[in-house]
Amino acid sequence: MDVDTRLLRYFAAIAEEGNLTRAAHRLFVSQPSLTKQLKHLESQLGVRLFVRSSTGMTLTEAGHALAVRVPPVLADWDAAVRETRSAARVLRVGFLASSANEAAKDIAEAFARRRPGWRVDLQQSSWSDPTAGLATAEVPVALLRLPFPGQELFNARPLFDEPRSVALPATHRLAGRAEIAFPELWDEPVVVTTALKGTWREHWLALSERDGHKVRVGAVIEQQEEFLNAVADGRGVALVPACMTDFYPWPGVVYVPVSGVRPTEVAVAWLPDVGDVAADFVRCCLDVMQSRRTGCGTRSD
Repeated sequence: MDVDTRLLRYFAAIAEEGNLTRAAHRLFVSQPSLTKQLKHLESQLGVRLFVRSSTGMTLTEAGHALAVRVPPVLADWDAAVRETRSAARVLRVGFLASSANEAAKDIAEAFARRRPGWRVDLQQSSWSDPTAGLATAEVPVALLRLPFPGQELFNARPLFDEPRSVALPATHRLAGRAEIAFPELWDEPVVVTTALKGTWREHWLALSERDGHKVRVGAVIEQQEEFLNAVADGRGVALVPACMTDFYPWPGVVYVPVSGVRPTEVAVAWLPDVGDVAADFVRCCLDVMQSRRTGCGTRSD
């Protein structure tokens, strides 16, 4: 019988957290989706793995047996993947949309010079996973934005700061402004993604800069296209990286710089004990950003 390793990772997270909601947050999936995947795994194995109660998820005897075996299986599989890619001289790098800007080409070229015969395989992650694949070990290193959920579990180095803008419907009363002070947006409904939790939510809703004003949610979406369409349709506004203006033009959406909010940071992050190859990529990121100004921000000291 073949079992998808993703199902095993989901099972391991539920077993460790003892709670579906916490496990879903950790994995950046919806709780209904996680429940569906758990049922799929139980169906494949033909056993019940958890008993759900008011206190959370308790492993059955069969679940306990699997929970003992899964971590070393996943560790061995991850090691096999790393060794296979190393033999092929391919470094898989995750990135979030707008985090891998034009600097990514320079970084990849610097890495190729440092590691002759190697190449970088950039893997774009959906907005639903702010770790860009690190949380599920799909990639060993990623270009992403700080702060991100679970950041304390990984290594991270800032690369540059970037101002924030607001995405507005083209018909919005403030759409023609050259700049908008953040207090002018406090009472506007906002478009949020399902991944907005913890420090990620605090940063992108600028909660510390709202002077106690509560957030009014206009729409909750999962994908980038849905996000932009929700803004264009007038269901809300959203703080975004300033480079969205250049990289993501969208019919019915305008981007206006916002004052009174902290900038966002682009960073390189990597798994602990990731090895020399990924460490060389990190060094290339830092070296490139020391020697140039990007079109999407300025270098962070």
